[in-house]
Amino acid sequence: MFSIKNESTGQGAAEYILLFGGVIVIAIAALLIYRTYFNNSQTGLNASEDIKDVRNLMNSS
Repeated sequence: MFSIKNESTGQGAAEYILLFGGVIVIAIAALLIYRTYFNNSQTGLNASEDIKDVRNLMNSS
């Protein structure tokens, strides 16, 4: 007799879906934190000016 209580064939797939969903949520949260951190004007980071400084330092030595 078939018992739904003992059915576990889809358990592995469900665990993978939850795992990938968790990874996606963590990645989105990391991107949001990254974006707010670097968009903050208090950091003093400016990619275009920083790369110019790096190129000038490399060319001067």
